[in-house]
Amino acid sequence: MREQIRAGIVHVGRALREPEEFAERWRAGAVHYNGWIWISLLATAILGTTTYGMTMGLLGGPGAVVAKGFICTFAAGMAWAIPLPALYVLNSLAGSKLSISTTVLASLVTVSWGGLALLASIPINWFFTTAIPHPGFVLVVNLIVFAGVGVAMIDVFGRVMRRLEPDRGTYPDWWLCLVGALGCELFFHFGLFTFAG
Repeated sequence: MREQIRAGIVHVGRALREPEEFAERWRAGAVHYNGWIWISLLATAILGTTTYGMTMGLLGGPGAVVAKGFICTFAAGMAWAIPLPALYVLNSLAGSKLSISTTVLASLVTVSWGGLALLASIPINWFFTTAIPHPGFVLVVNLIVFAGVGVAMIDVFGRVMRRLEPDRGTYPDWWLCLVGALGCELFFHFGLFTFAG
């Protein structure tokens, strides 16, 4: 089991450094990623969203820290999981030849990358939350971080899809807009962007 976990971590490192190559090797059949690698990619996304979400609860005390860690992970996961079947179906209807596993892998690599970007953004949120603990200011900082991470994820997903299907002229940008809109709605619905004064 230790070797499988180690291999999963190594593959996640490759997926985060070269997401296009990582997904292309799977699509071409050059490599078969076992379940531990898929779980490791998912764990990276969960770790990033949970720990970043916990920093969003700093103004509300320990209960808010735990609650916001859970809410951030749940809402982000739902925002990506709900439209995923639509991505595959509508992309296939538009002429895509990608298998469902390759489509899911492209999405999983993207959310893993986003989780790592959120993890890297923790010092920014932590610093500004403790330096200027005003709810309105903390909201602006978090919106900027989420917008930056969202743009980076759009870039990663677009690069992966272009690499997987270089001959196609269109890419599922509409799907990313749906994910973003759904994510914003869920974040606000569950009170993730409500900060204690």
